[in-house]
Amino acid sequence: MATETSDKPIVEMRHIDKFFPGVRALDDVSFELRAGEVMALLGENGAGKSTLMKILGGAYTRDGGEISVFGRDVGDITPATARELGVAMIHQEMNMCTQLSVAENIFLGREIVNGGVLSNREMNRLSRDVLNHLKINIDPDTIVGDLPVSKQQLVEIAKALQVNAKILIMDEPTSALTAKEIEDLFAIIHRLRDDGCGIVYISHRLEELQSIVDRVTIMRDGKFITRARFSDIAMDEIIAHMVGREIKEKFPRVTATRGKKILEVRHLNAGRMVRDVSFDLYEGEIVGLAGLMGAGRTETTRAIFGVDPRDGGEIILDGKSLDITSPLDAIRAGLVLAPEDRKKDGLCTKLSIRENIALPNLDLLSGVGGVVNRRREREMVAKTVANLHVKLASPEMDAGNLSGGNQQKVVVGKWLARSSRVVIFDEPTRGIDVAAKVEIYTLMNRLKQSGIGILFVSSEMPEVLGMADRILVMCDGRITGHFTAAEATQEKVLEAAMRFENKSERRPAAAV
Repeated sequence: MATETSDKPIVEMRHIDKFFPGVRALDDVSFELRAGEVMALLGENGAGKSTLMKILGGAYTRDGGEISVFGRDVGDITPATARELGVAMIHQEMNMCTQLSVAENIFLGREIVNGGVLSNREMNRLSRDVLNHLKINIDPDTIVGDLPVSKQQLVEIAKALQVNAKILIMDEPTSALTAKEIEDLFAIIHRLRDDGCGIVYISHRLEELQSIVDRVTIMRDGKFITRARFSDIAMDEIIAHMVGREIKEKFPRVTATRGKKILEVRHLNAGRMVRDVSFDLYEGEIVGLAGLMGAGRTETTRAIFGVDPRDGGEIILDGKSLDITSPLDAIRAGLVLAPEDRKKDGLCTKLSIRENIALPNLDLLSGVGGVVNRRREREMVAKTVANLHVKLASPEMDAGNLSGGNQQKVVVGKWLARSSRVVIFDEPTRGIDVAAKVEIYTLMNRLKQSGIGILFVSSEMPEVLGMADRILVMCDGRITGHFTAAEATQEKVLEAAMRFENKSERRPAAAV
């Protein structure tokens, strides 16, 4: 139950404007936060939520408006003044130094120095204290780049909380967490709220809100739309305010004729996370790959696509055995992947949107002598942007300046120009809003109806149940369950996802 909050806001942002080249990102936006409350800041990707909070956190400067914190007008906030004011932000896209240790990341920019020498022992001790307090089982000496995405997200949270923040901004903090990790995070949020911390919570997982949120602020297209107590507003109203229209169907499943077998994976082994995996994929079907975090789903897709080396097994496409030793081999064969970590593996954030879309398709765009046909390139980019409704000022803007949802659309869209037979989506809707999710589902349906086979990994159980024609469940690197859409229930999938087998056994898995 929420604590009583102070009526006087600890943060007031009034009439805030922000411009980027060719785009008005914020238009006369007002926002407030009280001590001892969790304020959900909601809106579609591109609504301006992260931009507004980056102004409060000191990453951006405002172009208009006023800001006061704890009753004091503060003007423009820098990262240093934000720390002094007790403002900490957990960003949606993690900004970790992957070559440094967990402790070094937690204290980055605030290093402890004794006698001109870094005190690694002290930083490790304090890092271990905050990690233990958060019930995060990570060694402070671990190199961050060796951690999975979910653990990196927890380190980001520990880094923010280590500064004893009075105002904590969480931008999609649960996007890569397991159900148990989310539960632990919510317990932390409750304690911080009870201690009087004001928390801004940005999430597209609307089902999470009832567990922690006191009030909601909704934005759309860079503008303030409404503010209300969470108990006074229905979920349908929240969604309607966010998108400006009613979302009639959350999972728009379509039917398509299942054609011939496209992809056969036989006894695939790769490292310790992919163990004797076998399955089939047919034309015009969507197969969901479900399981708990660490089950081996992403590793399976990486082995199929040639990112990680195979230790054994066979991949057959249209009856032909493939020798895939790199992603280029897979792409040329007609098998493509939209990866889990779009920022790290799916985009060149310093290149333009045009260049990102064109880069993997240069073989289709180049004419005699390898010269790129610019007219064909413009047509490809325009078609991709239009089909996926990518919100952008210009195709020449850096992909890194797009919102998370629009970045995901570019990652997916660059493969649409190819005559691909199989498209693999790894967590395609992670960190994007409800309307953008429906657009991704609609895209998957169009591919399905055109005869393409789709394999998609998702940690969202309703998403798998709502979109997949068949569901394969993985546990401990193996396929432990196989269900048709009609057979699948949340209970059956979860039971299969927790079916840990005897690790000494090496029984071949039957093709499914």
